[in-house]
Amino acid sequence: MRADLATFAGGAALGFIGDLLVGDPRRGHPVAAFGRAAGAVEGLLWRDHRAVGALHTVLCAGGAAVAAGALSRAVRRSPAASTVLTAAATWAVLGGTSLRREARAIGGALAAGDIEVARERLPHLCGRDPQALDGQQIARAVVESVAENTSDAVVGALVWGAAAGVPGLVGFRAVNTLDAMVGHKSPRYRRFGWASARLDDAVGFPGARLTAVLTAVAGPDPRGAWRVLRRDARKHPSPNAGPVEAAFAGALGVRLGGTLAYAGRVEHRPVLGEGNRPVTVDDIERAVRLARRVNVLALGVCVGGRLAWGALRRAGKGRA
Repeated sequence: MRADLATFAGGAALGFIGDLLVGDPRRGHPVAAFGRAAGAVEGLLWRDHRAVGALHTVLCAGGAAVAAGALSRAVRRSPAASTVLTAAATWAVLGGTSLRREARAIGGALAAGDIEVARERLPHLCGRDPQALDGQQIARAVVESVAENTSDAVVGALVWGAAAGVPGLVGFRAVNTLDAMVGHKSPRYRRFGWASARLDDAVGFPGARLTAVLTAVAGPDPRGAWRVLRRDARKHPSPNAGPVEAAFAGALGVRLGGTLAYAGRVEHRPVLGEGNRPVTVDDIERAVRLARRVNVLALGVCVGGRLAWGALRRAGKGRA
């Protein structure tokens, strides 16, 4: 048990540092390979039916988690190999550095007055129609994406890694990737992607709450973050994006939400942080720095939580 806890702590820290230093490779990323495989399975299975979509989710996300579990069992007798596997899995599933790079690239284009470049890069962060957005709306979209993806691309994965090791890391990223692929409400995926979307809501629940709490703790305005989080989180249609975006809105003192355009359809979302000022280009860098602080705190909380849980279990066995 102690060796297992040590390998997770060391491996998670090494993988986190690897993401900080290297980020995602432009080619050959394991998550991209999973996406291609899931797309191939979709091509074989697709029907406009929830049950078929659920089967797709089980085969893809379940298969990834089972494969990760088999690898973990194969190396569990070697602490060094287990640490390396945990580090590799952590690096593969985290996307914090790539998120910050894309956000800063768009912020730099907006600051230089090159809105066309900003529009060209925005799809790397979110699925909104960039041609329908002006500079202020693009800046708001970037801050919202940084907030939501801090949970999806980093904190949620660390939470599931602490709970279930390498299978938890891989399974969480597989579910999150499937949701991005098929979980939206287009005519093709309204039924087929239902299971992936609901499962993503479920597995994202703990990470989103931890992200919101850590945002309030690490942000420049903790009181504002708590106030907006309590008041506005439930207004958002997503049960997980709501707390995270509300906490960021309050912490940064900005207004998020409002009218959004996705692939030809328009959504009118409630405003988070009503009464705060609109997002500016400078807020992109502020959001990026806040996300980085949240990520570091999340690593500490998740590693510390797993070590504490192990200590409690050992103490319980000692009293038995």
